[in-house]
Amino acid sequence: MASRGSADGGYEIPNEMRDFADKSVEQARKAFDGFLDAAYKASNTMETQANTAQTNVRAVAGAAVSFAEQNMAASFAYAQKLVRATTIDEVLKIQSEFARAQIDTLTKQMKEMGAVAGRRPDTK
Repeated sequence: MASRGSADGGYEIPNEMRDFADKSVEQARKAFDGFLDAAYKASNTMETQANTAQTNVRAVAGAAVSFAEQNMAASFAYAQKLVRATTIDEVLKIQSEFARAQIDTLTKQMKEMGAVAGRRPDTK
């Protein structure tokens, strides 16, 4: 195959070669556009997951603070009853009632914490 020269003595690029190069550039552009689309989708998915995790952490933290407040209020009430007790039998009764109430409360709180931690943010 002999090279074709132009009128000014330069080399002329055959149409087939230009078409092939044009198609190659277009295919590369499409591949890159596909890559960018996938990157944007991955970025959006990560952002959504991060927002979901942040929402769950806030819900768990809020529940934990609420539980701590409830438990401290119960403990102060218990302490106040204890200091007002006048007999050992009364102290033992107060202790027993407090222990039973705290076990029930903690069981409920753990169930609620599990529900809050496992809840999707779009549900209540």
